[in-house]
Amino acid sequence: MARMQQGLTGSCMASIKRLLIGGVAALAVNACYGPMAFAQQAGEFSETAAPQIITSVAVEGNQRIETATVLAYVAIQPGEPFSPERIDIALKTLFATGFFANVEFEQRGQTLVVKVTENPTVNQVLFEGNSAVTKDKLEKEVQIKPRSWFTQNRVQADIRRMQEVYRRSGKFAANIVPKIKVLPSNRVDLIFEINEGRTTGIRKVNFIGNQAFSDSRLKSVVVTQESEWWRFFSSKDNYDPDKLEYDREQLRKFYLNEGHYDFRVKSAVAELTPDQKDFFVTYAVEEGPKYTFGDITVNTKNSKLSGEVLRAFVPIRTGAMFERDLVEKAIESITFAAGSSGYAFVDVRPRETADRDNRKVNIVFDVDEGPRVYVERIDVIGNTATLDQVIRRELRLAEGDAFNRVLIDRSKNRVKALGFFKEVEIEEKPGSLPDRTVVEVKVEEQATGELAFSVGYASQEAYNFAVSISQRNLRGRGQFLRFRVETSSRTKNIDIRFTEPRFMGRNIAAGIDIFSVEQDYLREAGFLTNSTGFGVRGGFPLAEDRSLGLRYTYRNDTNEIPSVSCFNADGSPLLDASALCRSLGKTTTSLAGYSFNWDRRNDPRRPTRGFDISLSQDFAGVGTGVKYHRSEFNGGIYRGLFPGWRASATLSAGHIAGWDGDTIRVNDRFFKGGQSFRGFEIAGIGPRTVFSVRDADSTQPDGLSQTVRTVYGDALGGKTYGIASFELTVPTPLPESYGISAALFLDVGTLGGLDPIDKVKGDINYGTYQNTRDGLALRASAGLSVNWVSPFGPVRFDFSNPFMKQDYDKAETFRFSTATNF
Repeated sequence: MARMQQGLTGSCMASIKRLLIGGVAALAVNACYGPMAFAQQAGEFSETAAPQIITSVAVEGNQRIETATVLAYVAIQPGEPFSPERIDIALKTLFATGFFANVEFEQRGQTLVVKVTENPTVNQVLFEGNSAVTKDKLEKEVQIKPRSWFTQNRVQADIRRMQEVYRRSGKFAANIVPKIKVLPSNRVDLIFEINEGRTTGIRKVNFIGNQAFSDSRLKSVVVTQESEWWRFFSSKDNYDPDKLEYDREQLRKFYLNEGHYDFRVKSAVAELTPDQKDFFVTYAVEEGPKYTFGDITVNTKNSKLSGEVLRAFVPIRTGAMFERDLVEKAIESITFAAGSSGYAFVDVRPRETADRDNRKVNIVFDVDEGPRVYVERIDVIGNTATLDQVIRRELRLAEGDAFNRVLIDRSKNRVKALGFFKEVEIEEKPGSLPDRTVVEVKVEEQATGELAFSVGYASQEAYNFAVSISQRNLRGRGQFLRFRVETSSRTKNIDIRFTEPRFMGRNIAAGIDIFSVEQDYLREAGFLTNSTGFGVRGGFPLAEDRSLGLRYTYRNDTNEIPSVSCFNADGSPLLDASALCRSLGKTTTSLAGYSFNWDRRNDPRRPTRGFDISLSQDFAGVGTGVKYHRSEFNGGIYRGLFPGWRASATLSAGHIAGWDGDTIRVNDRFFKGGQSFRGFEIAGIGPRTVFSVRDADSTQPDGLSQTVRTVYGDALGGKTYGIASFELTVPTPLPESYGISAALFLDVGTLGGLDPIDKVKGDINYGTYQNTRDGLALRASAGLSVNWVSPFGPVRFDFSNPFMKQDYDKAETFRFSTATNF
């Protein structure tokens, strides 16, 4: 009678043995005995008249788990009486730890003995036979890890998780068998043998009940796609029941945005094909009639918030076709407008009333001011390289402030605009009190160092190459440092550029530049220039979305024109020399300028709403050197159209002019082409020297051929330019994880305007006539840009068709560029 197991019936004993494996033996003990029966069956534990006192507690069978640990879970101390209820609780507690395969309690005189059999520990988890699903993906699903406890329940749970992964991949026949390899010291290797089976595809997608839209149109709405041989990159043609539910929601959203207010999906059914290899998927829909927006009203209980004023922010027009997305946008607009007025805690609830007789939907937006909530704490999570203060100084909220959704959104955009993070999310968590909230800023670091290089292919000349290195987040402090040693077919550049975004701890950016640049434009423009100097910069915000930058630059320039003779034999200037000759020699530039920036984009990287504007002006001739004033403008408008579709229109323009009698040298003019004007080479558009050449011919009276050959010479640059670019980002059929995006573009622009003295005409030698072609004729090109976020950095391919150009322009049809991050 000393052992608890005595007196058990055969069926109860079998139940305990079976349940011991699952870790719930104590439940079996209770089921067989009950508390009183347990005491009676335990013999020595049931001395009700004079309960025996435990003098010591011993543990047997433990190998890796310390005795003190077991005793801590048992929680029975010497000096306590033998109690079946306490022992029952201890039994359940020990099994709940998952450490033990078996637990027994035994009374030896006045000693309570706890006999345990430890579960083995997992040495390693292996996968065999997996090819469709990677090892990394399976390891994320499996909860059993090396050095954790092995139990059959955990193994079966992991098998179910892995089968769910295979099911989502379209492999419903996947079979997973666990195997155990026993090792010394009560350790095991857990091996999952996987037979993936074939992928179950979609033979046909059918729609029943659709009249307003064709099957092909609805197939473009749902995620589930028919299996085709060319969809080897996609998993959308694999059958997954979860996708059917998602498709139902996608169809509902589509029809509600097309005015079908009564639309519903009656059923979504998948049937196995007779050969048991694929599925037929059928969606039965009920479209209903189209509705328009009826009366739109905004009601507010706050006397300081005018419903009529808020109605002006609602992007819904009475009589327009009903669109569900416009209702959501109206809620966002009202919330934003109220938040801008200082009421950040509003709750906007739309009440829709369908007038089915007139097929209208009347909407009342009820605006209630919610309870005020204050920021208790701000936590920054995920910044492994960037210091907390760099992120916190971009937040528009501080601890103790009233919570404001508008300021949260602005803070998120400001942190994104740093360019240090791949993802930025700001979430609110409950605080210690109902009117307190904890703001969590979750960031995911990305590479901020860049080793960049570019390669270009042109129709006239083959390739060019450039490389540079920079760090945008030096030591995690948000400082920018670039040490560039750039060499290419046209540039040799050494420069050091440093920017401190918070100079002296204030909201002022300051920086310094030291540079030495040698530019070879012999092929494009016939000149070499060498510039050495330094610059200092400063900038500060004018408002939340506007800033002003100031700068000063001092440099010495040397221009060389080796291919052209600019002087007579006696050293006097050649009157009919090249237009480049006026730029020959050494000059000094002392320049001061400013830049004004206004950024209203909703996202600094992938904007779908808003605009940005930049205006800069420079004044050269401060105290010494060449004299000119230069103005440049850059602006863009951005709009999201549909999921995956974004449109943008950008404009850049500039003008430079001399003052106090100075003209503009060639190295100060604007040169456009390459990435600044796709479809044309670098310096491919604008004024150019053109030669009319008559070759020698002894058969002619004057010794020259009657045929005139045109030779296009150097690009001269221009004083005025304007380039408009229209771009439409379109989705690709490839999975988003591939990081490939595409955009259609149209670039239209012009470059021209030389000083009259630089427009040289005349014979330069016998049979050769020189002329300067200039003007502001429009050029245009259209094409496709493909961007790929590759493992070694972003890659861009530009395919262009310059369909509007001048005969002296230099075009290119393909350009490739890339950058490697670190």
